[in-house]
Amino acid sequence: MTRMRVMAIGATGFIGRHVVAQLLEAGHEVAVLHRGNVPLSASGSVTEILGERSNLIELRNEFRKWAPDVVVDMILSSARQAHETLEAFRGIASRVAAISSGDAYRAMAVLHRLDNGPIQPIPITEDSALRTETKPYSAEALAGVRLVFPWINDEYDKVQVEKAIASDSELPATILRLPMVYGPGDPLHRLYSVVKRMLDGRPAILQEQTFAQWVPCRGYVENVAHGIVLAATTESVAGRIFNVAEQERDTEAEWTARIGSILGWRGRVVVALPPDAMPKHLLTPHKFEQHLFMDSSRIRAELGYTERVLVSEALRRTIEWEKANPPERIDPAQYDYQAEDEALTLLSTTRTAAP
Repeated sequence: MTRMRVMAIGATGFIGRHVVAQLLEAGHEVAVLHRGNVPLSASGSVTEILGERSNLIELRNEFRKWAPDVVVDMILSSARQAHETLEAFRGIASRVAAISSGDAYRAMAVLHRLDNGPIQPIPITEDSALRTETKPYSAEALAGVRLVFPWINDEYDKVQVEKAIASDSELPATILRLPMVYGPGDPLHRLYSVVKRMLDGRPAILQEQTFAQWVPCRGYVENVAHGIVLAATTESVAGRIFNVAEQERDTEAEWTARIGSILGWRGRVVVALPPDAMPKHLLTPHKFEQHLFMDSSRIRAELGYTERVLVSEALRRTIEWEKANPPERIDPAQYDYQAEDEALTLLSTTRTAAP
């Protein structure tokens, strides 16, 4: 293994802290750019460069002194930021590992009903169609997401990020498209609503038919970080794009049942409710006929990627964390159990009355 000097941007967050830990574990030297308001778990083992993402170019001399071999940029939101990264490290580093996501694919736009085109085929590969619309999300939607991910700006567009970061032959890029990432520390608490209902002793969890059958794309945080580290520290992958994702094709109903099995929940997942019979708080406007399963065979074949943590253990760790760390804000309207009971009663009555 060649020991490398890796500069990490956005390394104090949910995924980034695991990236830093695994880089150090593998024997690489790590420098982290951060604002100094979040203590580093690996403090003392990394070089800290204090500064703002918005001032990258002004920190160029600091970067030159440390002389990274590769830059891992985990908080790229816009083409402008991508160009700033290139300008800040051109002539200093030899490559950039840029974090993108499945949000770049056209399938995501179809799911969100931003694209009226046909259902996109799965599995989604690195060569699948990308979004075609510009400014995919409204200012209001971005403002809401920014409450959780403050690095996202009003110009957010992962497709334009990728085009920009791959535009410089002097500083080639490796692009990683991430799935829905879960695990301890998840700022979105992706598992919480299901875990809470099971801990509350709900006899059934209701899922609208198309949502129950929906196949998204998931990745456990430590495993996703492992994929990032592999791509960042492999010199031969300049110019390559990799999906990083689990191989399991669990539907939402199957995923929910997995969680229930780990918790010892004795209820059932009810998937027979059409949209007009569902409680309003359980409906979303997405087009769940559009699945999002991403194929990760390229990174497995080219870099030998495998999950460090099995999905069963990843789920167990995440559930334990969700139990001990509920969200700071819980909207009671999202847990209207009376409405859910009424829907279950209606379903039971309908089935009894059926010939």
